[in-house]
Amino acid sequence: MKAVILVGGEGTRLRPLTCNVPKAMVPILNRPFLEYMAGYLKEHGVEDIILATGSLPDPIQSYFGDGTKFGIRMTYLVEESPLGTAGAVKNAEAFLDESFFVFNGDVLTEIDLTAMMRRHQEIGPKVSIALTPVDNPTIYGVVETDAEGKVKRFMEKPSRDEVTSNLINAGIYILEPEVLEHVPVATPFMFEHHLFPRLLEMGEVILSYPSDAYWIDTGTPEKYLEAHHDLLWGWGDRGIRLGRGSKIHSTARIEGPALIGEECVIAEDAQVKGPTVLGPRCEVAKGAVVEGSVLWHDSKVGEGAILRNCIAGSYSCVQHGSPVLDGCVLGDNVTVGRGNRLAKGARVWPESHPKPNITSF
Repeated sequence: MKAVILVGGEGTRLRPLTCNVPKAMVPILNRPFLEYMAGYLKEHGVEDIILATGSLPDPIQSYFGDGTKFGIRMTYLVEESPLGTAGAVKNAEAFLDESFFVFNGDVLTEIDLTAMMRRHQEIGPKVSIALTPVDNPTIYGVVETDAEGKVKRFMEKPSRDEVTSNLINAGIYILEPEVLEHVPVATPFMFEHHLFPRLLEMGEVILSYPSDAYWIDTGTPEKYLEAHHDLLWGWGDRGIRLGRGSKIHSTARIEGPALIGEECVIAEDAQVKGPTVLGPRCEVAKGAVVEGSVLWHDSKVGEGAILRNCIAGSYSCVQHGSPVLDGCVLGDNVTVGRGNRLAKGARVWPESHPKPNITSF
């Protein structure tokens, strides 16, 4: 089976993490998001993946190539200008000759794609759309269905008094190729605002596939961190996964669940408290504390510094005695100076120059 993955966005909601990294390459448990997603698709028999790319496509191609080493086939289509969700899939029309999946490039999920495709083939609609329940549907696109699961209408970010369902668009579709005939060529066009409403007006059936399987939109730093916490707690054993070549001092304290990448160094009296991820070659200095956080590769936490419930980009550095707490996000190459304190939820953008010298704490 084939799937089109929409990864052409600039990852604006995730900035500053996506200033230098395409959102498809943002790490999930120390692997690119797209690699994680490709493994999920492969489990359900989807091995032919078409990437609708735009911003920063080169790192994706350099890492995945044609997909052979990951047991898949990867095809790249680069948008010269943004085409919207449906327009991007229209761009791949020549590759699509049977029922195919479409995925938003922010979604981390365990929805049963095999069962979804089976239902689609049994009933035979032009479109199937996965739905997921959320606590607050007012910030999403709500989908109303009838008793048979057929979509009646789409409501974009309804007010509280307009909400009639807590089921939202999960960003996973199955389409028949012929529906792309209704999408104009080289024109910005959206599934939610243009194609799906048009199909409903024409009397075509859009079938819903509601699922309460795990689902999260990782497109913001808050949800990105939450996804890591969910995955780590999902191990169920409060375990510690230690990468090759990592060194932990005998007086350091590690509390799982924690993933520690290759060649990390955790010094004397340092503490790493799960759920936490350290990317490759991270350093946690003497007496420092890292708790509930995600550090990308080559990041450093200085002596006595604290990093709690935060995200630190690659080559970032929290210097001696600095507390960085409660939802702060550090972009690549950012240094928090000795003794400085960031406001809750602060986002610090990377400098324009290359990675700085951050060897001293």
